[in-house]
Amino acid sequence: MKDNYGFMGSRELKEFFKLIENQYGIVPELFNETAFVRGKERIYLVTRDVDAINMKNIRINSMGLYIAEVKNGQLRLSIEGSQIIGPIATKNVCELTKEQLKQWFQGNDVPMEGIYEGFVILKHENDYVGSGKFKEGVILNFVPKARRLQEMH
Repeated sequence: MKDNYGFMGSRELKEFFKLIENQYGIVPELFNETAFVRGKERIYLVTRDVDAINMKNIRINSMGLYIAEVKNGQLRLSIEGSQIIGPIATKNVCELTKEQLKQWFQGNDVPMEGIYEGFVILKHENDYVGSGKFKEGVILNFVPKARRLQEMH
């Protein structure tokens, strides 16, 4: 595999799973049946079958489903990562109102009451819409500009 991507070893996976469990209370069972690739600070979910492909002469731009970023010992889930972990999470899940959801998808920080710690999963009704950092009564927005909405009905 190219230098910029590498399969996560068992020790690294153990640390990653511990971050998930500490932040959200539980690790999805699905994660025991899949492989993880690390690219710089990002973590991607891939099928174990990808290991059978000879990647020696393949130029790889990205691989798998981007689910999280680990930076300075903190775990930040992507929108897709929040959709996988959110339904089973037992803590640090914030329920958004329709108005807060609208603000969120426009790229704004959202005021939030409650007791949360660090990165939280955001939920509106039955939809998990991403994650943000809870700090001093506000959830800081990390939605990439390309995924923001100008209008929402």
